Amino acid sequence: MKKQSNLSILMNYAGKHKILTYLSWILSAASAFLSLVPFWYIWRIIHDILDVYPDFSKANHITSYGCNAVLFAVISVIVYISALMCSHISAFRVAANIRKKLMEYITTLPLGIIEKYGSGKLRRIVNTSSAATETYLAHRLPDKAGAVATPIGLLFLLIIFDWRLGLLSLVPVALGFLIMMKMTGKEMEQKMNEYQNALSEMSNEAVEYVRGIPVVKTFGQTIFSFKRFKASIDNYEKWVIAYTKALRLPMMFYTTTINGVFAFLIAGGIIFTRNGVTNELLLNLVFYIIITPIIGTTLTKIMFMSEDAMIVNDALSRINDVFNEKPLSESAKNNIPSDYSIKFEHVSYSYDKNINAVNDVSLSIKSGQTVALVGESGGGKTTLASLAARFFDPQKGRISIGNIDIKDIPKETLMNTVSFVFQNSRLFKTSILENVRMAKPKASRDEVIEALRAAQCMDIIEKLPNGIDTVVGTKGVYLSGGEQQRIAIARSVLKNAPILILDEATAFADPDNEVRIQQALSALSNGKTVIMIAHRLSSIVDADCIYVMKNGKIAESGSYSSLINKNGIFTDMWNSYSKAAKWKIEKEVQ
Repeated sequence: MKKQSNLSILMNYAGKHKILTYLSWILSAASAFLSLVPFWYIWRIIHDILDVYPDFSKANHITSYGCNAVLFAVISVIVYISALMCSHISAFRVAANIRKKLMEYITTLPLGIIEKYGSGKLRRIVNTSSAATETYLAHRLPDKAGAVATPIGLLFLLIIFDWRLGLLSLVPVALGFLIMMKMTGKEMEQKMNEYQNALSEMSNEAVEYVRGIPVVKTFGQTIFSFKRFKASIDNYEKWVIAYTKALRLPMMFYTTTINGVFAFLIAGGIIFTRNGVTNELLLNLVFYIIITPIIGTTLTKIMFMSEDAMIVNDALSRINDVFNEKPLSESAKNNIPSDYSIKFEHVSYSYDKNINAVNDVSLSIKSGQTVALVGESGGGKTTLASLAARFFDPQKGRISIGNIDIKDIPKETLMNTVSFVFQNSRLFKTSILENVRMAKPKASRDEVIEALRAAQCMDIIEKLPNGIDTVVGTKGVYLSGGEQQRIAIARSVLKNAPILILDEATAFADPDNEVRIQQALSALSNGKTVIMIAHRLSSIVDADCIYVMKNGKIAESGSYSSLINKNGIFTDMWNSYSKAAKWKIEKEVQ
């Protein structure tokens, strides 16, 4: 199967606007031809002056030739502006459609894929890669049409007046083209890919570092806190310097060659005037010296077009990488769980294919039970809970709800069955009402208020200028992490899903908010199947079963009392937690 060209791929996104892209090429080529007409009038002006020299009063057509030159120059500019208007309308449509389809597709991808890319890299693909196509379509392709038309018109002008000087003018063109080919070949394409990789890595690390600033400030970290970010900057610096040095000599020779056309013409003029100077030769020599700088401008445009073509090729490659990621499979069966028990059967999952984040885990959670997942960071707790919500599918094993494989439960049904409260919930820049209503778009205003009341949020609502209609993030209206968490819990209350997953729901709350969040979670969890992920062990002592995770496996399981009596991993964790809590209380008393 023949591979589609980049242009064909881009035109697939243009829809009915693709005709404007093609029209912009025609107009740009026409503008290029029109822009050469004033040079012909300049030649006629010089010709008339030399013919009547020294009696310039006999040069009767200079004014009309000058006016015509200005007229065609203005027409050329107007036609070129029209070309750019057409190309920009089409280019903006293409970029918008790429972003729209990318975002629509990203929403179908499992969270494991999104985590693999990182938010910075994914944002760069959506924004920067699509923007690269806009520059290419809006500017470079029309310029390419003009750059192709210009040499054709120039060739005609150069040959028609004096073919010898015309051929001399083409010598530096050929040399410049050869040097340009060296700079824009396969090696350059590879370098452009490396450049985009370095930029993506730096962008991704920048986003992750900014997100981690609260932790950095909390623990008083210094330069070591942005080690990875600095490493990505250093890597980019080394690449740019090495690349710039590699192109230093070729670029110097290229610039000298294309800007040195007049030197070839002067040398030719000296040779051709050995037997005397004629008006015709002098006229043509002056004309060629005036017109040949266009050659350098045209070649430079072609060089930048080659560079942009590589940028677009790289951008489309990155966009296609996202589209090549597989969304979760959709079941044609309309299965609805009869109960809300959860069963993991020999489940394994790996992010990097080398180490399993979850390794052959089997466990059963009865409908209405509350279980807790505890253990060291990186033990697999969040991964296991995420698999239950089908944020991604296990690579081995099976997960079922009500004895139905979650792969056979329609996505909408599963999303209505499982509710997830993250440890660092985010609110959108809209009203509190709409933020909560996202869990149930058709919910009435009274239902939203009841959910907020159940989530212990009424103290937040009362202090806001417009109550639940207050828009978060505008005019100085901002909520603390604990307050945002309570609003997020209100979403889950409104959704009222029978299965609830709590991932460190009180992790970033202050003492006052923590108490209120615990009260909200108690009301929310009543009668539901609950999976709790917790580091604060005091919050899970009443769980029906506690699973201790270590290296992706279940190391211990049982009730709080049975685990304490085992004197195993959980006992050590509890003792360490108790000592830390006691130390904290003593410090507060002091």
